[in-house]
Amino acid sequence: MSVNPARTQLRVGRLVKAHGLKGALKLELYTDDPDGRFVPGAVFTLQVPESSPWHGKTVTVREFKWMNSHPVVFLDGVEDRDGAESLVRAILWIDQDPTAPVVEDDAWYDHQLVGLDVVRDGEVVGRVARVDHFPAQDLLSVQLTGGEDREVLVPFVKAIVPEVDMAAGRLVVTPPAGLFEDLAAEDDSPAVSGDEGTAGS
Repeated sequence: MSVNPARTQLRVGRLVKAHGLKGALKLELYTDDPDGRFVPGAVFTLQVPESSPWHGKTVTVREFKWMNSHPVVFLDGVEDRDGAESLVRAILWIDQDPTAPVVEDDAWYDHQLVGLDVVRDGEVVGRVARVDHFPAQDLLSVQLTGGEDREVLVPFVKAIVPEVDMAAGRLVVTPPAGLFEDLAAEDDSPAVSGDEGTAGS
């Protein structure tokens, strides 16, 4: 299960370390089709700190290969180890037509997920406020019902979010014990009444 980042781009990889002396970089892959994504001439937008000399720039693939079962990429303009080192930890994004059908199974764009009702045990417990992207996994920030500014971060993985129903405008969560535990405690509170829902601290 994965998320396609906001609207028009797909995150496809992260440059994790320089490899050798000729500018190669080892990749952490976020795509099921690396050989199709990293073809010579493919252009990627870089996600790097504003202080990086690469901020606001793109890179073009010169060569992609597998070396000792590790994916390695060579980029135009990166000719030596120093150049490669300057790109370590950069995340690679590729432009994608937001109207095109999603190729990968269980993949959605951020804007498709934001606003969906979050259903647990048949009841709406909140709404997706945003999607946070991290190297290990994506997290759904769920704005809880109740009117106060309270959010829970839900790992966007099949085990916890088994169903995304775009037609119904909702997704189903089966969170582990503790993730929504404060909700149950507040449901039992006698101080809550009327339209206030499960408002709390």
